[in-house]
Amino acid sequence: MVIALRGPRQDAVPEADAAAAGIDFGTSGRMRSSLVPLGPPVSQDRVITSFPKCYTPAACLQLREHFHGQVSIACQRRSTGTVGLRLSKVVVVGDLYVGKTSLIRRFCRNVFDRNYKATIGVDFEIERFEVAGIPYSLQIWDTAGQEKFKCIASAYYRGAQVIITTFDLTDLQTLDHTRQVWDSWPLGQWLEDALQENEPGTCFLFLVGTKKDLLSGAACEQAEVEAVRLANEMEAEYWSVSAKTGENVKAFFSRVAALAFERSVLQDLERRSSAWPQVGNGDLIRMEGHPPETQDSERPSSLGCC
Repeated sequence: MVIALRGPRQDAVPEADAAAAGIDFGTSGRMRSSLVPLGPPVSQDRVITSFPKCYTPAACLQLREHFHGQVSIACQRRSTGTVGLRLSKVVVVGDLYVGKTSLIRRFCRNVFDRNYKATIGVDFEIERFEVAGIPYSLQIWDTAGQEKFKCIASAYYRGAQVIITTFDLTDLQTLDHTRQVWDSWPLGQWLEDALQENEPGTCFLFLVGTKKDLLSGAACEQAEVEAVRLANEMEAEYWSVSAKTGENVKAFFSRVAALAFERSVLQDLERRSSAWPQVGNGDLIRMEGHPPETQDSERPSSLGCC
């Protein structure tokens, strides 16, 4: 049986235009470059001007309520390098029927389909933002929760900047599966596989409880106590959301985008500062051509970006 990758969809980059966009799918069909072409203006609800707040300080990756100082300065000076031309990869994992696809569809398309069928293999959406005045895009991968698609989904985990592991607030057994993954127990290997495909410390990790609308306030609070405890063990940020009502969905993905953007800018600044000499306050020295010590044999034949 051949399982095909579903997509690209409405906002994704067609393979036929891959060369022009700087994207190489290769013979395996896997996207090798994170460059993304310019598109129409970003919708107003994707514009992030201030740092989004966390869901709860009890399980939070970043308590700061503003962007890192270096990031703010870089954005003001429009010196964020290639960050605005790149995609950050977000992978959503979890058990079957916990609501991974519904969560993504609510954010990307603002729809909720109670009868939506289970994802086959993997699927993805590309969402464009404007963060602190800089264009930024998330490539959100929706993975199948069925065991038979595990080997297919794991092939797309590599290179993720964000891993979102989901569970059903109305079925805490799905939270137990996440805990079992973290403790290296035999059940539910989705998160473990995603972590193994990426270098330690390179991914933001989120634990997301879905179907919040189906619980009363007291029941939701009780489930969140267990979820927050696990999130802290995982060094993850916790959120409760509802794809049906849309509660917290936009705020959650805005938070994801802001954190990923901030790290991307800081990494770009670090790469550039280590590549070029610094003087005075550390501003980069912009030089034409190549540093004097670079040998002719080491110089690229083209100054192009590819």
